[in-house]
Amino acid sequence: MTKVAKFREMTNGTAEDYIPIAEAAMEHAVNLPERIIQHLDMLKGDNGGFAVDRYTHCLQTATRAYRDGRDEEYVVCALLHDIGDILAPANHADFAATLLEPYISEKNFWILKHHGIFQGYYFFHFLGLDRHMRDKYKDSEHWKDCVEFCARYDQNSFDPDYDTLPIETFMPMLKNVLSQPKKSNYKSEAYLGSPFFSTSSSCIFFASTKSGIIVLSLSKSQTSSLLKDLMTAGCCIIPTFPCDM
Repeated sequence: MTKVAKFREMTNGTAEDYIPIAEAAMEHAVNLPERIIQHLDMLKGDNGGFAVDRYTHCLQTATRAYRDGRDEEYVVCALLHDIGDILAPANHADFAATLLEPYISEKNFWILKHHGIFQGYYFFHFLGLDRHMRDKYKDSEHWKDCVEFCARYDQNSFDPDYDTLPIETFMPMLKNVLSQPKKSNYKSEAYLGSPFFSTSSSCIFFASTKSGIIVLSLSKSQTSSLLKDLMTAGCCIIPTFPCDM
């Protein structure tokens, strides 16, 4: 039987209760790339009136960025920039930006968040809207970056004859980018390497490795040196829920 927390109300929770919760959360985080692709798959067959479906548009945008020498993070942003089309049609750009915000730079987040308005330069005037709406952001240091994203990779990725790369090309990049959040309420720098749960004599850590999630129960005397060795070896030693020593 799967171990679960004993509390019925969070006010009655204990540190021990959150051990199975944290284990489940870390397993969930490891499988995030696959769940994102499952949602991206939902865009297949939905052309929305365009010459290619939304799924192909995403892949083609990523392909153009990849072939242009962009780094993995940028390519992943290109891949997922329209993932919110069917769930958040009124603010799809915000959807993608929020999804990737913990994993990407401030510049790439800004590009994702505003690309919907910047893309409007190419068609807003056909709908009675201001195609220069993007100009209200001209004071931003990332304005030119967003203009470039739309011009070089987004507005031109509706070509059914283009040699678009398959999703398998981008899966390793997606996994790399999502492997380590840069910022999160549950993963601040203050708790990097802190124990999830501790007693008077031992500490419990969760470590994400290439082989899966492992639980470490360490005596306080061996904690510092062993964690340093594990992190040097590429393990992620950060608790899902922080607590004090």
